[in-house]
Amino acid sequence: MVPGLPSYQQFKTYQKMEKRIQIDAAEPLAYEAILGLEKYIQQSQLDKIHYELIKIRASQLNGCAFCINMHTKDALKMGENPQRLFLLDAWWDTNLYSEEEQVILKMTEEVTLVHQKGLSQKTYDRAVELFDEHYFSQIIMAIVTINAWNRIAISTHKPLQD
Repeated sequence: MVPGLPSYQQFKTYQKMEKRIQIDAAEPLAYEAILGLEKYIQQSQLDKIHYELIKIRASQLNGCAFCINMHTKDALKMGENPQRLFLLDAWWDTNLYSEEEQVILKMTEEVTLVHQKGLSQKTYDRAVELFDEHYFSQIIMAIVTINAWNRIAISTHKPLQD
């Protein structure tokens, strides 16, 4: 136990007791707008596995347990290799991801952590070599959308789904 921090049991009790406003109930029109982005991406040409990798990696960076849990399960249901999911947090140190996936993951990190430097010119240049302007734009919109979902889930303490 770390001095000054609650024990695991205290934290779990605190989590259960704390009630937060749920955005979907309080502001359904705002929530519908985010769902509109989600629907756009789902009907786009963005590869489903690419989207799951984006969602999981951004959620890892943002510390969103709800989204990590949900999207990891979704990827497994889609047939994604569990080893690739286990090692996603260290993707750059493996040979498990295609060049396209590596660029997508780098884009995800740089856009999610925009306060550090944003999308670097090097990553941008490689992305526009690999992807046409539509696919590139769909990747960016997917990153923006999961970051919005992460912020909603984290700020409202969305509980894990079984």
